[in-house]
Amino acid sequence: MNELGNIRISDDVVKTIAAKAASDVEGVYKLAGGMVDEVSKILGKKRPTNGVKVEVGEKECSIEIFIIVEYGYPISEVAHEVQKAVLKAVSELSGLKVVEVNVYVQDVKIISEETTEEVEDIQE
Repeated sequence: MNELGNIRISDDVVKTIAAKAASDVEGVYKLAGGMVDEVSKILGKKRPTNGVKVEVGEKECSIEIFIIVEYGYPISEVAHEVQKAVLKAVSELSGLKVVEVNVYVQDVKIISEETTEEVEDIQE
């Protein structure tokens, strides 16, 4: 506590910062939302923080990020870059000490295959 009172940063703020940082890493196709993401889609709600779970205390936080990696990128390198980017962004913007950033690679997205199939369908 400082002389003026307490400052409390909500979970959603940390989720938003972490989601943006992870999404900006080259090789991340998108965040993997899971069941909550599907329910949100049905209800017509867009949640850019799906795929991020956080535990926020007064001075520190821990973060879990679920991602889908684009095919062709080295998965472990992308995951490591996500850890670094999220740690840096959350620490700098929130002032919280980030205790851990766990990255879970849920899937690999093969982009070229989809585009090729669409082109072949049009040509037939």
